[in-house]
Amino acid sequence: MRSTKKDNRYYFGMKAHIGVEKRPEHAGRKVVWRIAARRSTRKKHGKRSVLYRVKRRIEKAKAPMRAKVEHPFRVIKRQFGYVKVRFHGLAKNTAQLVTLFALSNLWMARKNLRVAGEVRP
Repeated sequence: MRSTKKDNRYYFGMKAHIGVEKRPEHAGRKVVWRIAARRSTRKKHGKRSVLYRVKRRIEKAKAPMRAKVEHPFRVIKRQFGYVKVRFHGLAKNTAQLVTLFALSNLWMARKNLRVAGEVRP
């Protein structure tokens, strides 16, 4: 949760996604969480070097997983217009996010659901 100050009042906001490294159950672990390497780390090496090719293959392997994880967030933001928290209270915000993620699952599976509906009499 994050707070912002407008005039003399504080407003609290909530994120839909909290990074894994910030969760309390992962606080004591000595793990390096690397989601995406920046291009500058690859460009340091020449395009013909073995290290460049290995890093590029690793990033290409991670890209499909990243796309699967980020797609529901795009659906929630674009299709359902969720850009910021509206409600006061964590329970209401959590309920809204759970509902939006359920709707995004239906949105992403709509083609399969249409086909299944046409098969039945």
